[in-house]
Amino acid sequence: MPAPEAPVTFGASTHGLRGDYRDMRPDYTVTQRYGAYSEADQDRWRRLYARQIRLVPGRACPEFLRVIDTLGYEQGIPRFDEVNERLGRATGWQVVAVPGLLPEPVFFGHLAERRFPVTVWLREESEFDYIVEPDVFHDFFGHVPLLFDPVFADYMQAYGRGGQKADGLHALEYLARLYWYTVEFGLVRTDAGLRVYGAGILSSPAEVSYALASPEPRRIGFDLKRVMRTRYKIDSFQQTYFVIDDFGQLFRETAPDFTPLYARIAGLDPYPADTVLPQDQLFGPVED
Repeated sequence: MPAPEAPVTFGASTHGLRGDYRDMRPDYTVTQRYGAYSEADQDRWRRLYARQIRLVPGRACPEFLRVIDTLGYEQGIPRFDEVNERLGRATGWQVVAVPGLLPEPVFFGHLAERRFPVTVWLREESEFDYIVEPDVFHDFFGHVPLLFDPVFADYMQAYGRGGQKADGLHALEYLARLYWYTVEFGLVRTDAGLRVYGAGILSSPAEVSYALASPEPRRIGFDLKRVMRTRYKIDSFQQTYFVIDDFGQLFRETAPDFTPLYARIAGLDPYPADTVLPQDQLFGPVED
């Protein structure tokens, strides 16, 4: 088999990528070999889950909390086929096993068909507290619960279709920033205050509190053009988080054709991640 196309990483990082791509299919999927997970892997998963589930109440958005306790993740690494039975009934989505990060066109293609790629490998014990590249725990704990929400599930499919179009317009970096600041590191307003819906925060032992309560980062009201022009790093806490009103707003503002927007911002310099503009709507930290 020819060497796989390399994944694209638009965020700044000093870390290399990993994953075993040797046995993948043409669409980059692999088989989840459940028996290959050792008892040490299962124990590590259970400890990761137990730690994280204690942190999300009062911090995660209601849509996440309504689902997470119903999935049985505390028992051990999920079997993809069992999750797919429930997920398919709920929103028509499926999870597909992949060896690691994917090339952008492949990733967008899966999302456009309501398939969410989930990494098969689990972090090592030395990475228990921090991991740069998504593993099976990040993907399942952080991403999969919100795929049970119909509005968010539709947003993910629309994002995938938009990414397919952006690939032909040389605009993938703008879509990468949108994904980063929403799906991975988004905050949402609720009646109880700001809450987390981004998977990168929800699966982090430290950032789930930092994102809401620390005085250091900027929390800025969601603005599509602003998001697409804002840089980010992949191996540190975020300097900026963007806040949506609800998932409906996220879907509405990203539904139109982005082609005119790409043309407007193509010649503009990107903003550093810690930028604050005069027109930004700023949110203060919440009491932790």
